Amino acid sequence: MTAGAAASGRGGVEDLLRELAPQVLTALVRRYGQFHLCEDASQEALLAAALQWPADGIPENPRGWLITVAARRLMDQVRSERSRRNREELIAVATPQSEMLGPPADAEPADRDDSLALLFGCCHPDLSSPSQIALTLRAVGGLSTAQIAAAFGVPEATMAQRISRAKQVFIQTRFDFTLPAGTERTERLRAVLHVLYLVFNEGYTASDGDQLTVPALSHEAIRLTRWLHRLLPDDSEVAGLLALMLLTDARRAARTLPDGSLVPLAEQDRRLWNRAQIGEGIALVSAALPRGQAGPYQLQAAIAAVHDEAATMADTDWPQILSLYELLELLAPNPFTTLNRAVAVAMVHGPEAGLRVLSELAADKRMAQYHRLLATRAHLEELAGDRKAAAADYLEAARRTTSLPERRYLAVQAARLGSA
Repeated sequence: MTAGAAASGRGGVEDLLRELAPQVLTALVRRYGQFHLCEDASQEALLAAALQWPADGIPENPRGWLITVAARRLMDQVRSERSRRNREELIAVATPQSEMLGPPADAEPADRDDSLALLFGCCHPDLSSPSQIALTLRAVGGLSTAQIAAAFGVPEATMAQRISRAKQVFIQTRFDFTLPAGTERTERLRAVLHVLYLVFNEGYTASDGDQLTVPALSHEAIRLTRWLHRLLPDDSEVAGLLALMLLTDARRAARTLPDGSLVPLAEQDRRLWNRAQIGEGIALVSAALPRGQAGPYQLQAAIAAVHDEAATMADTDWPQILSLYELLELLAPNPFTTLNRAVAVAMVHGPEAGLRVLSELAADKRMAQYHRLLATRAHLEELAGDRKAAAADYLEAARRTTSLPERRYLAVQAARLGSA
């Protein structure tokens, strides 16, 4: 063990384990096949390290230590199963004879990292979006089933079933570390970015429960996207997504009061915004945009940058934001983009103009039960002076949301206008 590593603390150990998790799993799968068995063994090795390393120190070769322990756990697991003989035959078939007689499991080349292929595999199109998210957080992020379940506010058994189903699909696709090429690679990378985007959004504004945010999810999404950016430094959309996350997460400290109450953007204390994250995000998107055709994540990051650069709400360059939303809507039409554009339209051309955009959007079936459509309409109705209509829409939005902080905020706005 290294003396310096022994003093690194639990936080440093956790960071290292999450960094090594996909490398360990890919090393095992490449050597033994049988993804589901290797994934379980990798998780056991990570748990053993999490318990042992903070007290004993980090080994000289932490990656090799994890691979060795995971390989031992894998073989123990194979031998302990009732179907021991069948399982061992599967391993034998999947493992070339030269490998079984070759060097130990931790002798994988130190610079060999198939983590990108693993990430692409976790976002296979045959998997549902929730399964992609769960498998990515477990296999690539190194999170335990219990941690993922807690972050999403679901029972551990429910998350375990979701991960188990995802593994079965993963097995059926016969994962082979071959990165897709051409159009398939582009589509798979788009799926990867979408998964990371969804993880971040769920952490930044939880869709359910009594907490507005789940920082652990957002931080994990940023960590994985930062890691993906290191693997694909020339991809502008990867850089754009990382910039978007940083520029958005920079406002986290100002989004709630000490009692957990929601604070809208217009009322936030911008002195609480994380200037280091804003600076990094602006640098990333500024470098990405000139490379070629801008993608959706770059444009969203540019919008976030305009917001973050404004000293006050009044100083916000709304015409520039509106232009960016119009470009984003042309590039990637989406009712949620239109909803945001309606606010920019109202800020540039007046609330009545914004309300006209919302009236057209209300016919979209995807928005029929969306509480933020009503909340946005209420905000613009209040700006237009129609307090009665605004109060009614705030109240209905409060009824529809499953987020308790949002419900409390919307109900307070309805009561404020209703009592006037």
